[in-house]
Amino acid sequence: MGLIADRVAQARAGTNPLVIARMASGWAVMGEVQFLPGYCLLLADPVVGSVNELSPAARAQYFEDMARLGDALLEVTDAHRINYEILCNVVPELHAHLFPRYETEPEEQRLKPAWDYDWHSAVKFDEQAHGPLMQAIRAQLQLTA
Repeated sequence: MGLIADRVAQARAGTNPLVIARMASGWAVMGEVQFLPGYCLLLADPVVGSVNELSPAARAQYFEDMARLGDALLEVTDAHRINYEILCNVVPELHAHLFPRYETEPEEQRLKPAWDYDWHSAVKFDEQAHGPLMQAIRAQLQLTA
């Protein structure tokens, strides 16, 4: 079982502490690191290798859910845009990264991909510190359901 499949299994079992909400196409989850506050992912459920393996209707739903999650991030953070990335190179299971981007980011980082941040020393998700943001995202998704 791959990393995303494992995380989806945990979400289904109610044991994934990063779950924001169940969406029609999968699971919205907080990122394990929060170098950009609100960084989250959309994990496809059922797990597939790429968006190309989804039916046209399932593709449309996945992209709609991804945009809804981005809309929620824009509503509850002071991000000025959301970067959406679907790579599936290292982990070949469909998942989208949503990176809120902020005008307050250091000048040298603001125009670069989020991957240029130091992920190893980044702040780890912490329920006490990041729980209120997770709750706000969840509440915003419920408003737009």
